Amino acid sequence: MTTFDTPHRRINPLTGESVLVSPHRAKRPWLGQVEKTPPENLPQYDPTCYLCPRNERAGGVTNPDYESTFVFDNDFSALLPAPSPRHVSDHPLFASVSERGLCRVVCFSPRHDLTLPELDNASIEKVITTWTEQTVDLSRKEFVSYVQVFENKGAMMGCSNPHPHSQIWGTEHIPVEPAKELERQKAYFTANGRTLLSDYLKEEHKRSERILFANDHFTALVPYWAVWPFETMVIAHRNAARLDELTYAEIGALADILKRLTTRYDNLFEISFPYSMGFHQAPFDDQPHPEWTLHAHFYPPLLRSATIRKFMVGYEMLAMPQRDITPEAAADRLRSLSDIHYKHEPH
Repeated sequence: MTTFDTPHRRINPLTGESVLVSPHRAKRPWLGQVEKTPPENLPQYDPTCYLCPRNERAGGVTNPDYESTFVFDNDFSALLPAPSPRHVSDHPLFASVSERGLCRVVCFSPRHDLTLPELDNASIEKVITTWTEQTVDLSRKEFVSYVQVFENKGAMMGCSNPHPHSQIWGTEHIPVEPAKELERQKAYFTANGRTLLSDYLKEEHKRSERILFANDHFTALVPYWAVWPFETMVIAHRNAARLDELTYAEIGALADILKRLTTRYDNLFEISFPYSMGFHQAPFDDQPHPEWTLHAHFYPPLLRSATIRKFMVGYEMLAMPQRDITPEAAADRLRSLSDIHYKHEPH
């Protein structure tokens, strides 16, 4: 186990970017006052919610009386499938290209009040299966080369509707973050004949200081290079490159990991914990991707309590990300929490 007591940089091998860690500034950031916010008392059904069953959405479309997951094309999509005029610039410093795509919304369940950690494992498995089916469907569009599954949870993360849901975007080009990871994973595989994340995961299990928990098929951990205070990753043990390569057993294992991780997030400050999360899977570019290991990133903004969050400002916007709490301390804190949701624990 390594101790880091002085300022240092950590390098993210997936992107090549660095984070400045300053552990001397806040070695135990969860000590002291911890403000709590009143619990949300959402109804099971909200007649004004445009994601609840039987309610009307934009354009007069009525949602079906769905009983499980529900998928629809985003009514206010950031991308359009129709070809757009070719973008031609008269100067190389004003370059742009057209971008086609499709954006879909996936409601986790008909319940307006149940977030991911409050669903049972079977329901989470259904969500994963829906993500997989939608990934495959979008990948078959002739203009789609990448499919991004993601969830913004909580108003703090810009979520416009509290009904638990995620999004899936299929894009014509590989987005910036997956493109960085693709380049770095390819280079590592070419040099070593092994995948970057499988080697990383092996080393993390040897050291154990950032591992939260694992099952037969997935591990949840705080990455060595984490930027956000309680940032985590979920990494597949097998080199499955995409969601559609998972076996039935692996889907069940992934559901278990997601429920345990999001439950601990909620238990951290006893609130419905905000975050942005998403899966990074291999592109759909008609190329083999033996270098890619399926993984998910969780980026939560909260730092010390339900009301104190981390902002990227000043040095971080102009120079590089910086953190006070070390990833090891964050992992210790998350490991100490219960797998039973705080709403159901005896007080």
